[in-house]
Parts: sequence; structure tokens; C-alpha cells
Amino acid sequence: MGFIVLLVLWLFVLMVAWPIALIVAILLPFFWLLSIPFRVVGLIVEAMLAFLKAVLFLPARILGHR
Repeated sequence: MGFIVLLVLWLFVLMVAWPIALIVAILLPFFWLLSIPFRVVGLIVEAMLAFLKAVLFLPARILGHR
């Protein structure tokens, strides 16, 4: 769904101001490449928080509390 919205917005910008649309089409892959390290850091932080939650709730799980 997000890709379709992005495509429609890009086509609208292409009709209104084609130089801006071409610049966006050229720069978008570079922004995507720059966002990869932030996504990896986000995954690591999410995994660490899930591990911490599992460790903190371990006694309750052992005692059978749901």
C-alpha cells in the first residue's frame, strides 16, 4: 500500500514539476542506503529489549503466571 501511495505522489510531482521528480528519483536510492545502518541499530535495540523483557518475566513464567 505504501509503495502505491509513493508511486502516485511521484507521478503527481512528475506532472507538476518534472525536474524535482527526476531529482527525487535519483536521490531516493542514496537515502535508502543511508537508512540501512539506522534500521540495523533499531533491530538490535528491539532484540535487546525483547531479551530484557524475557529475562525479567522469567520468574513469573517459571511459577506459572500468565
